[in-house]
Amino acid sequence: MSNKKVKALDLKVFKRLMKYSKKYRLQFIIALVSAVLLSGLAVARPYLLLYAIDFAIEVKDKPKLVYFITLMFMLLLVESFTRFSFIFIANQLGFNIIKDIRMQLYKHMLNFRMSYFDKSSVGQLVTRVITDIERIASFFGQGFFMIIVDLLTMLVAIIVMTVVNWRLAIINLVILPILVYATQLFQKAVKVSFKEVRLQAANLNGFIQERVTGMNIVQLFNREKIEYKKFYDINNKHKKAWVKTVLYYSIFFPIAEVLTSIALGLIVWYGGFQIIAEETQTTIGEIMFFIMISQMLFRPLRQIADKFNTLQMGIVAGERVFEIIDTESHIDANGIIEANHFKGTILFENVRFSYVNNEEVLKGISFKVNKGETVAIVGATGAGKSTIINLINRFYDINSGEIKIDNKNIKEYTIPTLRKNVAVVLQDVFLFSDTIYKNIVLDKKISLDDVKVAAKEIGIHEFITSLPNGYDYNVKERGVMLSSGQRQLIAFLRAYVSNPSILILDEATSSIDSYSEQLIQDATDKITQNQTSIIIAHRLTTIQKADKIIVMDKGLIVEQGTHKELLEKDGYYSNLYDMQFKKEAS
Repeated sequence: MSNKKVKALDLKVFKRLMKYSKKYRLQFIIALVSAVLLSGLAVARPYLLLYAIDFAIEVKDKPKLVYFITLMFMLLLVESFTRFSFIFIANQLGFNIIKDIRMQLYKHMLNFRMSYFDKSSVGQLVTRVITDIERIASFFGQGFFMIIVDLLTMLVAIIVMTVVNWRLAIINLVILPILVYATQLFQKAVKVSFKEVRLQAANLNGFIQERVTGMNIVQLFNREKIEYKKFYDINNKHKKAWVKTVLYYSIFFPIAEVLTSIALGLIVWYGGFQIIAEETQTTIGEIMFFIMISQMLFRPLRQIADKFNTLQMGIVAGERVFEIIDTESHIDANGIIEANHFKGTILFENVRFSYVNNEEVLKGISFKVNKGETVAIVGATGAGKSTIINLINRFYDINSGEIKIDNKNIKEYTIPTLRKNVAVVLQDVFLFSDTIYKNIVLDKKISLDDVKVAAKEIGIHEFITSLPNGYDYNVKERGVMLSSGQRQLIAFLRAYVSNPSILILDEATSSIDSYSEQLIQDATDKITQNQTSIIIAHRLTTIQKADKIIVMDKGLIVEQGTHKELLEKDGYYSNLYDMQFKKEAS
């Protein structure tokens, strides 16, 4: 935790949250009016009890007693209906607001640079979108409006007490500042504690998300005990944060209860002696009234402390959510050109790029891909091959230089236009938990018949129909029901049906069976035919068929040419070929 002074309530975040209620002004007004009515109705019943005791029971007037009891019953019904309306409307308002905030947050995240997700924990982002925003709903439904009810109830109670018997009112008003001070200390301490709770909860979510996703690695490398120990430490920190919060509650509520009991004891002692001594006009009804009204004065204050914590948790959650909403991590989308189709010429001119400052991945590379050409990029791991894919799609923006498509800087195109015309098949294929058909079309208006025709054209229709339910087969989360080769075939078809102007393939076939490899090779030959294509080459067949080969090493292009030309140079490519591809050829 930082050493900054902790505010009991961050007004800046509070005001920002309240702005979202403007859209639901009617619900806000109804909740506010209900809060005012509840404060008056709560004090009315003890006041009627005073009259029932002093003007009916004391004088043995049965009709008046029935009248007061009936009136109290009717007030109880009105209060119950008002409370129902208040709770329903206040919570409905809260959920309407979090729906809007969640949509704003998710829309904002959809346009983040890839670099933001590279540096962020998935578990923590999930916590922001789900758990933290739920806390904001409680801010409205169980925090803000409930506190208004309690504060108004206390205010009305103080006014009515003073009117009924100012001497007895003084007793409560002397105890009240002490309880208010204790409440303030409690609120400040708990805000620090709740921040720690939310931090540890986010860490816990992030840890679990990452380990569940990578459970095969955990088990493969016998890390069960190590990961269990790490989880124990994180879980223990989360527990300690909550225990610290519980400690503050355990200290505050007994203190509040003792102070309340002292106030009630003093009222009975002082009022009782006044009646016995017959020194004032104090009545038994007034004492009963003050016993009830004291509860309405002190109990709301104790509840305010609890509800203030709900309010604070909503504020803390709001801080975290607004931190993401305020994050400027978007690709500059200033392009205005909307191209329906690219001719397919790609030009890199002295392009420099780094994922991390001062650590260049591309060090001033230049090359050209002509319309309809198939260009293979080869090189050792870390040479910068995959980075080229990311830059053409503008997942990242370059540090300097220029990337052009059809002789126009890619920044001049709108991002949707650019990405619509460039199809990418990555080595690690991601599929959603849905049917094969929906994973292929991704909600584009492409009919199932058209998808089947495309599947037949690239030779994978038979593979899909062999699966249970064929195109309606649900691949489950991340496509776990399919092999890596099958997932890549689905990705090939997904790229093919989108009818792209430019095709980029990360042609990784090292970990798949020979049948899938042959299907992928046939699909590659089909979809790259007369198509501007860039292929990160892993197989000899791709290299030999390419119109041009770009050889990369440590962020630089060291050689360019055809397969035959590069072998004749007896340079970097020739050595790479001997090490990586000659064995395959033999």
